[in-house]
Amino acid sequence: MMQGGNLFEHSQAPAEGERFETLLAHQGLLIERIISSPKIASTEYVQPQDEWVLLVQGEATMDVAGVEVTLSSGDYLFLPSKTPHTVRRVSDGALWLAIHLSAAPA
Repeated sequence: MMQGGNLFEHSQAPAEGERFETLLAHQGLLIERIISSPKIASTEYVQPQDEWVLLVQGEATMDVAGVEVTLSSGDYLFLPSKTPHTVRRVSDGALWLAIHLSAAPA
């Protein structure tokens, strides 16, 4: 079945934290829209799958395996599996597109 939508529809930031929404989950592929509030907890993620993120709008500062990375609208980043990463600061209403790639079954 065909699915569609608009990335910017209902994209208001939550009062605090981040909102994760699955746009597509299919055969080891997960695409999420993430909308961030500037009031976020600094949570470290170490994920078993590879992740590619695009900051669609806004600004963000991340710690990626001990390296500070500054992102602006349009910047993207590949995070190999098990790479520790933490979002330290984001602008209000930062909008992300995250693509998670699980390993193919053996």
